[in-house]
Amino acid sequence: MIAIGSDKSGFGLKEAIKAYLVQAGIAFEDLGTQSMDAPVPYFEVAKKVAPLVASGVYEKAVLVCGTGMGMSVVSNKYKGVYAAAVESVYGAKMARAINNAGILCMGGWIIGAELGVEMAKVFLNTAFLQDLEDWRQKFLTAAEKKVKEIEEEIYG
Repeated sequence: MIAIGSDKSGFGLKEAIKAYLVQAGIAFEDLGTQSMDAPVPYFEVAKKVAPLVASGVYEKAVLVCGTGMGMSVVSNKYKGVYAAAVESVYGAKMARAINNAGILCMGGWIIGAELGVEMAKVFLNTAFLQDLEDWRQKFLTAAEKKVKEIEEEIYG
């Protein structure tokens, strides 16, 4: 199951992505703004979602705010969370394939519904190291271990 959420600025894009998830039969839970009349701030949404991704309650997440950057900044405060603010389908794919990101962050002010759905689709369907050359897979596997070591130095 995946988590999805937005603040007021990302609400329209989140709703478009939700429609795709329903159509594709992908199980999800919306942990963000449920209506424009009762918006939830980006920092509250990310604070709710990020630890649940880190703990494995959700496999991945898609978060949408005005630029995607606020959701990413807050999400990346949590140990074990790799959130990427991206603005292209290629960026969404590489966030997974190269960086093993678990949270896709997008900007509702920047990305239209059709592009956002394509970005979510590729993010959710790309595995870490997918379609990469052998040498790059070896490098990135070692790099991921080093990043986790850095994380341990910081968080203990």
